[in-house]
Amino acid sequence: MIMKIKEDFVNKMRFLLKDDFEKFMREYEKEPYRGLRVNTLKISVDEFLRISPFRLISVPWCDTGFYYDQNDKPGKHYYHDAGLFYIQEPSAMAVVEALNPVPGDIVLDLSAAPGGKSTHIASKLNGEGLLVSNEINSKRVKVLAENIERMGIRNAVILNESPEKLEKTFKDYFDKILVDAPCSGEGMFRKDETARDEWSLENVLSCAYRQKKILDSASCMLKPGGIMVYSTCTFSPEENEGVIDYFLKNHSDFELIEIYKHKGFDNGHPEWANGCSDLRKCVRLWPHLLKGEGHFIAKLRKKGSFNECDKVNKKLNIKKTAAKDLFYDFGRKHLNLYLYELNLQQIGQHVYHVPYEINLSGLRVFKPGFDLGQLKKERFEPSHWLAMSLKKDDVKMFYDLKGKEIESYIHGETLNVEIDDGWVLLTIDGYSIGWGKAVKGVIKNFYPKSLRK
Repeated sequence: MIMKIKEDFVNKMRFLLKDDFEKFMREYEKEPYRGLRVNTLKISVDEFLRISPFRLISVPWCDTGFYYDQNDKPGKHYYHDAGLFYIQEPSAMAVVEALNPVPGDIVLDLSAAPGGKSTHIASKLNGEGLLVSNEINSKRVKVLAENIERMGIRNAVILNESPEKLEKTFKDYFDKILVDAPCSGEGMFRKDETARDEWSLENVLSCAYRQKKILDSASCMLKPGGIMVYSTCTFSPEENEGVIDYFLKNHSDFELIEIYKHKGFDNGHPEWANGCSDLRKCVRLWPHLLKGEGHFIAKLRKKGSFNECDKVNKKLNIKKTAAKDLFYDFGRKHLNLYLYELNLQQIGQHVYHVPYEINLSGLRVFKPGFDLGQLKKERFEPSHWLAMSLKKDDVKMFYDLKGKEIESYIHGETLNVEIDDGWVLLTIDGYSIGWGKAVKGVIKNFYPKSLRK
C-alpha cells in the first residue's frame, strides 16, 4: 500500500521518534487493522463467538473487542443490522476501558458521533444510570442516533449542543465524562485519505486551541471525585501532552491518574511539551508497537468527593392520559415486559422513556430519551428503536426470518406468513431486526425506509 504523506508530518515524526521513526513509517506500507466490538446489551461474547461467521482474534485491551480479517465484510452482514456488534478501530476501544463506567453512573460523551465510544459506554452501564451523548454537528448527530438505536440502548439522551452551552446547564453533574476531542487525525492516515490531505501544522495548532476550550467546559460539568478521560486519535504533542499540561496548570482541582498499560502501550512524553513529569501517566498507542492505528489517552480526577445520594432516579409522569393509555394498551397486547417501570414523557406525538429527570431547557435536544413510538390517529405505533431494544422473549409474537425472507424484509417487502394478527417482532437467528404487523396472513413491513437496502 503506497500513500502520499506530507513532508512536514514526516519531518516532525522523525524528530519525535528518532530511532523508532523508520519502524513507524513502515506501518504505512501495511493495511490498517480492523476491529469490531460485541454489543453485550444484546448478546454475550461467548454466544457471539459461537454464531459468528468471521475469523476473529481478541483485542488484548478490550474483553468485547476482536480483530477481523480484511477479507471479511461484517458491515454487510445481517448481524450488523441487528446491532450485535459495532465496527470500531481497535486502539479506539482502549478509551472507554480507561474511563471504566459502571452501572448507575451518569456519563457524558461530549463529542460522540458517530457513536463508537457512546455505544461502548452504554454496554458497560448495562441499562442502569444515564448516558448523555452530545454531538455539535447537526448532520453527524443523526448518525449517532442511528447507532444508539441500532444497538438497542434504553438509557440515552442525545443532544446537539456546544460544550459552552452545556456547561451552563450541567454544573458538577456527571460522574464521568469522555472528551474524545476533534483532532488532526494523524492516527487515521492509513484509513482516511481526507485526514492526510487536510493535515497541516497550522491545523494541529488550531485543533489544540479548540481542545483546550472543550476541556475547560467539560471540567465544569464533572462532579468532585468524578473521572474525566481525554483522548485523541492523533500523535501531535501539541494536541496531547501539551493540552493536558495546559489544563493541569489552569485547573489545580484536577490530577492525572494512572492508566493500566497493556503490552505495547507507551507512556506520555512530558519532554515533548516541556510539561510536568505526571504526563507520563498518560497513554500513547502507536501503530508500530501494537495492532492498532493509534490513540492518546489521559485520565483525570476532579479532587473532592460527592454525595452518592445525588444519584436519584426521579420518575416523570406522562402529561396526556390518552397517550399513556394507548401506550400501555399496546404493551399489554404485544409485550411481556413490566412497563410500569418506565418513566414516560410525551413530546409532540412521540412517547419517550426518560431514565432520569434531567434539565434540558434551552438546549438543542435530538432525542430526550428512549423513543418508544408515536401516536397516530388514536393508536400507538411502536418505534424501530423499541424493536431493536427487545429480545424475542420480551414480546407476545416474533417471527424468525430465514433465507430469502431476510433480504426481502431488509428491502421493505411484505411477507406471507401464517401468524396471528398483531405486531410481530422480526428476528434473525433470534435477534431483533425490526417490526412487522400481521394482518390476515400478511406481515406488513415497518423496517425504516432510511435503512432499507
